[in-house]
Amino acid sequence: MSIRVGDKVPSIKAEAFSSTGKFETVDLAGFKGKWLVLFFYPLDFTFVCPTEIQGFNGQYEQFKKLGAEVIAISTDSVYSHKAWTEHGLGHVKFPMIGDTNHNVAEAFGVLVPEKGIALRGTFIIDANGVVRSSVINDLAVGRSVNETLRTLQAFQTGGLTGCEWQPGRETIKV
Repeated sequence: MSIRVGDKVPSIKAEAFSSTGKFETVDLAGFKGKWLVLFFYPLDFTFVCPTEIQGFNGQYEQFKKLGAEVIAISTDSVYSHKAWTEHGLGHVKFPMIGDTNHNVAEAFGVLVPEKGIALRGTFIIDANGVVRSSVINDLAVGRSVNETLRTLQAFQTGGLTGCEWQPGRETIKV
């Protein structure tokens, strides 16, 4: 059974490589009072994945201004994450979970079991720990960080937002 939109995120603890260059334990249920953007990617040292991580990294301050934390997750180890940041990817401003036992990817329904990797899943979790958005792409197509930001802002209005709503526009009045 995977976590779906409307579900409260349970306590899921995993090891992460942090922006400080250290290893730390992250509890996904421990972000009460903050919005959380989780994004899964297939593998370190690949072709599409670094574009996504660099995209979230480039917009990280915008997510912080919106009261959101960002966490990247793949089934690679935290040691692979460390090596990748030190040898090619560069500094990453948010934690990168090493989901080698596949517990996190399986819990969110993005695990491709026969390959042992995750699909490109993006989850927006509100300040109460409830999943509000889930977008999952197959392996070949990267996601839009700008769309993730727009969706986060739409949820933060607390109102109804129509198709192509943009920050600063009115919400739908009923």
